[in-house]
Amino acid sequence: MTDRVYPSAKPTTNGTRNGTATTPAAASGAAATGTPSFPATKAQLYGAARPAYRPQPKRHRYRRSCCCSCCLWVTITLIILILLVAIAGGILYVLYRPHRPSFSVSSLKIQTLNLTSSQTLVTNINLNVITRNPNKELVFYYDPITVTVTSGDNDDVNVGAGSFPSFRHGTKNTTELKASIKGNGQELDDASASKLKSQLKSKSGLPLKIKLETKVKVKMGAVKSPKVRIRVTCEGIKATAPAGKKASLASTSNAKCKVDWRIKIWKFTF
Repeated sequence: MTDRVYPSAKPTTNGTRNGTATTPAAASGAAATGTPSFPATKAQLYGAARPAYRPQPKRHRYRRSCCCSCCLWVTITLIILILLVAIAGGILYVLYRPHRPSFSVSSLKIQTLNLTSSQTLVTNINLNVITRNPNKELVFYYDPITVTVTSGDNDDVNVGAGSFPSFRHGTKNTTELKASIKGNGQELDDASASKLKSQLKSKSGLPLKIKLETKVKVKMGAVKSPKVRIRVTCEGIKATAPAGKKASLASTSNAKCKVDWRIKIWKFTF
């Protein structure tokens, strides 16, 4: 009988297989042909195609935290400023008890108020206004005051305009202001001219509205405030056209004047 030769099952040790040394070229050749080597390498055990581990950089939130801190401090600063202004205003109110100045129309004499054949409005009015300062400690400094007279409840027609000079209004003082109101030769449309004529001929008279606008500075002791806009609106005046060359007096018994402070912040006026 012929003896059969069986391959040894002894694993390769130190680069030898069945007692035969395995060269690096043979090993590389085996790797190239896909024949696994024994023992298996780490690349074979964990997968040669597995990508290498690359640590991800940590995301810093420094910018976000910085913006949040800035917003927080700005908000706190604004709140503190508002509280300080409120406290200062409360102290000034307790010390000085400020009151608004009052205005009233004492007389409105109409020298001329008629329409020409070309529907041009001709106006000549003498206006007297009385203003009172009821405060004991506050002094008002007025810039020149612009005066505008309009007819109708909706300011339908611009009757005329004028101005009062600048003046100092002392404590517990009453001052009378005088102005001449002139028309600007405004030509009216048919509807406005017809409405104006009918109101002038009516028994109730032509309703007039007077607007005063200026800037005023307030002095409290040795402290002066910045200039603040002020608007005075007077309504309830009834006027009639003069007969011939004799001037007519408008009815001002029901006239009421409202004083509004107009504070401007950036582009907004309150």
